[in-house]
Formats: sequence, structure tokens, C-alpha cells
Amino acid sequence: VQLQASGGGSVQAGGSLRLSCTASGSIFKIHDMGWYRRAPGKQRELVATINSDGSANYADSVKDRFTISREDDKNTVYLQMNSLKPEDTAVYFCTADILKWDKIPSRNDYWGQGTLVTVSS
Repeated sequence: VQLQASGGGSVQAGGSLRLSCTASGSIFKIHDMGWYRRAPGKQRELVATINSDGSANYADSVKDRFTISREDDKNTVYLQMNSLKPEDTAVYFCTADILKWDKIPSRNDYWGQGTLVTVSS
């Protein structure tokens, strides 16, 4: 199972970006999906999560600006980021709780490689 993230880039404050993350491999079911970020010199922090029912949870710092969504038929999670601020600059990582299809099915958390978002003032 692999997660591939895309959509990062550079944008001015107030701008928007949309991140995507697609899971591939022997996937039986995807439970929670989410995004974390690690800003320069800081620890990794939760940005948003979404469960298989579509219920979302957000960090206070991104509420009302970011929207997480998913397309289960594409094994993909999105993060729409609006009204970006310089403090949103970070490497963004996607994660997914996946039940892997195998001789003995196993459930694990998988992580994408990270995509850099840079917001200039």
C-alpha cells in the first residue's frame, strides 16, 4: 500500500491550494484519512481528519479556512486550503488507516511522502 500526495506549491497570503492524496495497492477498506503538517522548526501537528462516514475534524488554526473531503471510489482524500497565511507554510503529510487485502488481512496507518506548501506575505 502506498499513499501519493500532490498539489503543494507556493502561493501568496490569501491564496488557495488544493492537496490530493491517493492510496494504491491491495486495499480492502480505508477507515480514517487525514492531513498533518510540519512547519520549519516545529513538531508535526494535526490539520484535519475525516472518517469513513464523512465526519471531519479540524485543528482550530485552520477551521473555516480548510476543508477536507474524500472520494472513496478513487481512494483519495483532498484538502482544500483557502485564505492561506504565512504560518500555514509547512510540509503536509497525508495519512490513512487502511485494512490491507492479503492472505491475512492487516490494518495499519500509512503515510504519504509529504508535499511542501509555502505561503509568502
